[in-house]
Amino acid sequence: MTDRRPVVASLALLLLLLAISLALSVPWTVLPGAEVRPDVLRDFTPAELAREVAFHDELRPPAYAGLALGLTVAALLGLTRAGGRVVAAVARPLGGGWAWQVVLGTLALLVLGRLATLPLSARSETVLREYGLSTQTWGSWLVDVLKGVLVDAGLSALVLLALVGLARRAPRTWWAWGAAATAALVVAGSFAYPLVVEPLFHDFRPLQQGQLRDDLLALAARDEVPVEEVLVADASRRTTALNAYVSGFGSSRRIVVYDTLLERAPAAEVSLVVAHELGHAKERDVLKGTLLAALGTAAAVCGLALLLSGLPLLRRVGADGMGDPRVIPLVLLLLTVGTLLLAPAGNLVSRRVEARADVHSLDLTRDPATFSSSQRRLALANLSDLDPHPLAYAFFATHPGVTERLALAREWERLR
Repeated sequence: MTDRRPVVASLALLLLLLAISLALSVPWTVLPGAEVRPDVLRDFTPAELAREVAFHDELRPPAYAGLALGLTVAALLGLTRAGGRVVAAVARPLGGGWAWQVVLGTLALLVLGRLATLPLSARSETVLREYGLSTQTWGSWLVDVLKGVLVDAGLSALVLLALVGLARRAPRTWWAWGAAATAALVVAGSFAYPLVVEPLFHDFRPLQQGQLRDDLLALAARDEVPVEEVLVADASRRTTALNAYVSGFGSSRRIVVYDTLLERAPAAEVSLVVAHELGHAKERDVLKGTLLAALGTAAAVCGLALLLSGLPLLRRVGADGMGDPRVIPLVLLLLTVGTLLLAPAGNLVSRRVEARADVHSLDLTRDPATFSSSQRRLALANLSDLDPHPLAYAFFATHPGVTERLALAREWERLR
């Protein structure tokens, strides 16, 4: 049985460090003196608003139903002995060892959850096609679904292998070693993601030599952000959405531009979108976010240890402790629920960071008119929610709303 006192003390320390890190690294005020007052009817016509509302009225029901169904399936598997039976059954043909139970059990549980929600996801895909946002075939869509499940299962199994293995070797202190191990995995995964995961979903080619490439590299140089290459992602195989981002660290850092953005936006708007992404690189937002995530993950392992130290939960699923693979369905459920409950806090931080990048792009380009036209183009092309409900905004919005961004640009112009 785990001694709860050192777990509580470690959790309190990690939460304190996390709070200090958030206070110091998150730009809670991005434009001092600004009074940002979004006004959707000032920035968009009634027809544009009506089309976005109609789109989301069709998209939200299957999306929310899928979320609810996914949680229900996770609860049925994680709060009964059914999930443990699945974990044991899928590993039996390979001898039933604990490692096979972790790997194959994680895969089986995630596949079951994905299969349950697949018809609702297909309905969402149909809506995206009806509104011209998806260019995928059903075959390519299913391949992406499979890739997503395999990536999620691989990453989850890697973490669970570490936790279960440590719990089997050190039943009383597994949580301490597990917190350190999962934090290290978060850091390693952040560095590996652009090199390993991104190529699974996109093909990349260098942007051809020319004025735009020279301008983007010059923009990065003026911003003092080292960039090795400008790449074009073949996003048009999946979507009509417009986007760009800066990916990687150090020698692997590159500007990535969607081919849809190159085809549909003028060069000045492409440069401004890239200037926003350079703002993230300039402020080391990915590195800071990685370290915050590492602290949060370590705290989550301590919280998990506290929850599993209560025998009723373990008895309910028929597991002996974290070292018993039958606990995996319960752990996946707790992580899913915890992630959902913490989403508003994480999204709030993300929106502040994105707002700072918006201000950076304005400071770098000194072009609020192009910023505003770019934001309007992106919002209309991507059918962004122009007037989100407060709950939807809190739980799902990682970026400021487009009307917020347009109001921020007006304030930047007034103040600067």
